[in-house]
Amino acid sequence: MTASIQTAYAEAEARYEVANPASRAAHETATASLPGGNTRSVLHWEPYPLCIRSAQGYTLHDVDGHAYVDLLGEYSAGVYGHSHPTLLAAITETAQRGLSYGGPHAAEARLAGLIKERFRSIERIRFTNSGTEANLMALAAAKAFTGRHRGKVIVFEGAYHGGVFVFPFGCRDVWNKGGPSTGSKYEALRALNAPHDFLVATYNDIASVDALLASSVGNEGVAAILLEPMLGSGGGVCSTPGFLAHLRHRADELGALLVFDEVMTSRMYDGGGIQSATGIRPDLTTLGKYVGGGMSFGAFGGRRDVMALFDPREKEALPHAGTFNNNVLTMNVGAVGLEHVFTPAKARELHALGDEVREKINALGSGETAARGLRVLGCGSILTFHFTRTPVDNIASPADWKSDEDARLLDLFHLEMLDEGFYLARRGYVSLSLALLEDDGRRELERFVEAVERFLGRFRGLMA
Repeated sequence: MTASIQTAYAEAEARYEVANPASRAAHETATASLPGGNTRSVLHWEPYPLCIRSAQGYTLHDVDGHAYVDLLGEYSAGVYGHSHPTLLAAITETAQRGLSYGGPHAAEARLAGLIKERFRSIERIRFTNSGTEANLMALAAAKAFTGRHRGKVIVFEGAYHGGVFVFPFGCRDVWNKGGPSTGSKYEALRALNAPHDFLVATYNDIASVDALLASSVGNEGVAAILLEPMLGSGGGVCSTPGFLAHLRHRADELGALLVFDEVMTSRMYDGGGIQSATGIRPDLTTLGKYVGGGMSFGAFGGRRDVMALFDPREKEALPHAGTFNNNVLTMNVGAVGLEHVFTPAKARELHALGDEVREKINALGSGETAARGLRVLGCGSILTFHFTRTPVDNIASPADWKSDEDARLLDLFHLEMLDEGFYLARRGYVSLSLALLEDDGRRELERFVEAVERFLGRFRGLMA
């Protein structure tokens, strides 16, 4: 970090503190009961986060009276925007008939059928309460189906599959037992993770995968290959078609299951996930986020023979518990959302809007190869900002932008965008909502592009 970047950040932080005293007070109150005033780590930033009071459409209001255009979209869960009238009506109608039944109801089959229509790889599906749970159950299914109960799971550096599946950049040597093990910050993360025998490969690197597979002959081999078709927390790096095809081939060759985590990317293209555009069919897919219409939601599904493991009519069926797996609010509101709001046509429109915004912003920094220019990665309506010398087309894994990115520039960018009235994640993550498809929303996105251009003009000297 250069002194000039720190100076610029300190000035932006001072303006932020002056503008948000009520958020500071709310944060300090919260610290009396919550560690760090927080119960969801990703929502914290220094010096303290904004305290949100209300939200409508694409607008957030904080306790200091400021309004922001919501570009975070609840980390992709908020595809509907805030308080969509069709969903609010479904919530009200459902609540009037009871919040919890303790028995099957028609809406769960209705939602399952709608998901199957969008994901050809999903022949049978079961619901959970989060994407984390969905991935836990998918790996359990993979081990049970393959019979490799102590089998290894191939994952990728920079991936995130939920609160107990965290594989940040830099963790690979510790997970693969080839690096330092004493005092490493990754040891604590490894202890936090679910106790599977993970092997961490390099994203989009076929040779890396093959080397790990060659080393996994013992201990019952490999049960599953688990990946995001686009790294969400890993900076928006997209998989290449050849890489996905190779994983499909190797999984078939080894008798392992290929699992796509589309918790974040199910919104892509026509709402059938990235798999809908690749032609690569996974054995299992995990879902979460917006599919429950804004309620807590997760799901795992795929091949009929694999999912038959959970058929309670069978004597040897695996148990799958969860009081709220089929909760009536999630099932009904999720179904209404897919049927009437986030239709395939709207999904395509939102995907195209995200690509349009990404192209405009990347064009602002075109030709800036020597400087630490602004690059925007991602797919469709999910965009991730980076300050790196590496051109977008040369980024295949987190290592390609981590090597020279100054995180303080991202911190500065975040505070400057808040000052301009745009709410996004500190790590530069943006997830667009359907509310931004309207004319006024599109104008706000044009204003956002202009704000980014002003930032680049004002701070270009810090990127040399």
